[in-house]
Amino acid sequence: MAELLVKREIRKRGSFSEFARLSGLHVSSVSQIVNGRLRPYPGQVEKIVHALGWKGDPSLLFHEVKDSEVA
Repeated sequence: MAELLVKREIRKRGSFSEFARLSGLHVSSVSQIVNGRLRPYPGQVEKIVHALGWKGDPSLLFHEVKDSEVA
């Protein structure tokens, strides 16, 4: 099964509600983004990248990865 890399990275760090609080995003927005139902605005991407401490290409966070792929 595939999922967005951002979902995997957030789960590594705790719950979606904790992440929402840390990033300054509403928990429903986080849920919709990580489940691929909402394409994040550039400002939301910045908040996500900052909250994750992501050093790579931000666009990679929104690509699907398979269970067998290491993030």
